[in-house]
Amino acid sequence: MSRIDDTFEKLRRAGSGAFMPFVTAGDPSLESTAAVIEGLGNAGCHLCEIGFPFSDPIADGPVIQASYTRALDAGVRVQGIFEMVRSVSSRVTMPLVGMVSYTIVFRIGLEEFPRMAADAGLAGLIVPDLPSHESAGLAKSCREQGLDLIQLITPTTSRERALQICDNASGFIYYVSVAGVTGERRALPKELAESLRWLKSQTRLPICVGFGIGEPGQAAELRGVADGVIVGSAIVRRMEALTGDPAIDAEKICELANWCGEFVKAVNGSTT
Repeated sequence: MSRIDDTFEKLRRAGSGAFMPFVTAGDPSLESTAAVIEGLGNAGCHLCEIGFPFSDPIADGPVIQASYTRALDAGVRVQGIFEMVRSVSSRVTMPLVGMVSYTIVFRIGLEEFPRMAADAGLAGLIVPDLPSHESAGLAKSCREQGLDLIQLITPTTSRERALQICDNASGFIYYVSVAGVTGERRALPKELAESLRWLKSQTRLPICVGFGIGEPGQAAELRGVADGVIVGSAIVRRMEALTGDPAIDAEKICELANWCGEFVKAVNGSTT
């Protein structure tokens, strides 16, 4: 059983969903990213997704794109991200998952990148621009390193293809709630619950919903329908206030962690 499997099994037994925040590595600095991740872990977040900055992201909206640009302009590179993950992974119990473009993985190597990721302390990878039917090589390397390779399903994915994706996935299914890019929405799609119910009837993998969720109330709406929620743009937008100076940012990180704690309460049923 992988670390991600173990996390979802414990949540299932507790009758809780998972809350997974997304942070951009290196915005405004890798030291700040580590401090935020530690704060999120202390707030009770169940997993954390770490975005590897890339110049041409496939599905990220303007907030995350801008954070990637800032990180790249600041000189953030893959090796530095892995060093940051290594430093913080021993201080948090939640699994850390890398969101990374296949271009980066391919350039470093299908065997070398998973090895580096596992050595740094990541528990899984999400590679959004790698089609499921072309993922066998990377999936094999991930399994050899004890990593889960999480796959995405979108509202435009046919049911036949969704089943194939589930067969190739591990850890959990990342369900994209809207046909579009990342970013906060005022309301969740009306057809989302029905789509999730069908998908849950077809796979034993946990299903986590991302894209468009920006408030704890929206997370509460998905309790019992999805196994977890992922929030990115709303968190990255709040991280724009960070300066990179630990003395200045400590209070802001605490405020961010407390805000994320409201999502944790929402997915475990403590509040709506």
